[in-house]
Amino acid sequence: MKKVATGFVPIIAVSRKAAKPLQRQIYDAYRAAIVGRNLRGGQQIPSTRALASELRISRIPVLNAYAQLLAEGYFESRVGAGTFVSTSLPNRNGSAASGLRESSGTSSRPRPVSRRAAALPDFKAPPWIYGWGAFSVGQVAFDHFPLQVWSNLVARHSRRVEPHNLHFSDPMGSIDFRETIATYLRTVRGVSCEAKQILVVSGSQQALELSARVLLDPGNQIWVEEPGYRLSRNSLLMAGCQLIPVPVDDEGLDVNAGIQQCHHARAAYVTPSHQFPLGSTMSASRRFQLLEWAQSSGAWIIEDDYDSEYRYGNMPIASLQGLDRNSRVIYIGTFSKTLFPSLRLGYMVVPPDLVPRFLAVRHAMDIYPPYLHQAVLTDFIRQGHFSRHVRRTRLLYSDRRSKLVDEIHSRFGSRLPVLGSQAGMHLVVMLPKGCRDTELAMAAAKDKLWLWPLSPSYSGRNARQGFILGFASVPQAQIPDAVRRLEKVLAST
Repeated sequence: MKKVATGFVPIIAVSRKAAKPLQRQIYDAYRAAIVGRNLRGGQQIPSTRALASELRISRIPVLNAYAQLLAEGYFESRVGAGTFVSTSLPNRNGSAASGLRESSGTSSRPRPVSRRAAALPDFKAPPWIYGWGAFSVGQVAFDHFPLQVWSNLVARHSRRVEPHNLHFSDPMGSIDFRETIATYLRTVRGVSCEAKQILVVSGSQQALELSARVLLDPGNQIWVEEPGYRLSRNSLLMAGCQLIPVPVDDEGLDVNAGIQQCHHARAAYVTPSHQFPLGSTMSASRRFQLLEWAQSSGAWIIEDDYDSEYRYGNMPIASLQGLDRNSRVIYIGTFSKTLFPSLRLGYMVVPPDLVPRFLAVRHAMDIYPPYLHQAVLTDFIRQGHFSRHVRRTRLLYSDRRSKLVDEIHSRFGSRLPVLGSQAGMHLVVMLPKGCRDTELAMAAAKDKLWLWPLSPSYSGRNARQGFILGFASVPQAQIPDAVRRLEKVLAST
């Protein structure tokens, strides 16, 4: 039986001056709450003594009202447990008793929503989004995370909370955390920044939303990578932007193509260190070309430093922002990819003259970031746990990536070309002509094989068919069987 939250006293108002007896007022209030589905089947009801105390009335009318509700089947009593809303009431999804219906709004007056909201497709998560195992994208090696170290830090900071930690805090984020991030970025990513430029956010998605609100007006044109990250496109659509898909090749975003398509775009959104989803790295010549275009046209560059910590076979590539001498780049990073997705903690580096605008918009959106995980992650980084974790997982992911590439080549040869295997936590395989990646992914999900289709990453009609295969969370010993199951899925076409 589903456990329902208990201990809540429902909103019941009684009046001694009303013509209706107290017993009837209580009965009517409970019945209306159950019929209106404010109280659900299995939800515990406060005891007669507790309700009488809450309403400041005698217990007798409460007892009488409960007795009537029990007799009519709205309540049920469980020995030793208490009184509950009856679980035998109909499930009101269509064929319900008179009066037990949910409001759909279909018979009301017009219910307008904004054009920006209407531009987004309805959110219906496909099975591979939350699937657990091979080859789900965005999953890390959870079993190799230093959970005990993290738990100890969380416990220590939870025990030592100061009163000022419970109050409003800096909208930019904790200064200790921002100084730690600044040191990390300057040292490891070649980012030119100080703590006063860093804004702590809930992840790269909020950082992009902030950037769009500060830098872009409805109708502005912005370059986006083709193919590219769908959630970033949704954020830009919500800002009312006109998206200009710019093709990506082995050198990253094709800047010449972008200039030819829309020279006067207001901004460009790029993932230069590890392009999502194809995995290419933007070449040095393209980086300088992009910076030159932004300076000459007065445009902004939003750099999402996606998966930059994980490169195999060579050193990590320095950030695009570190090459910028004109403060045209807004740099975005996140800890969700390196640590764990539910952390929801990221950061952005803002040009100094834009900090007041970003700060004002951020404060209007959600005031400031939460305290606890900033404090925990500050210690986690300063004590060396973060760098050790990245080094260990880089070796682990490199082995898993190599095993996956070998297995794909062994079973498919040249029939399944592999792209983007030199960095990150996923690679891409291109499908033979005639295959439909979304249909195959739906079929594979029934066998708990989570194949992310490539084609939805395209915004145009000429979408290429393939799969984005995450390998970070797949133990090396399980990779051969996962590839065998992939072969079985393709053989079914």
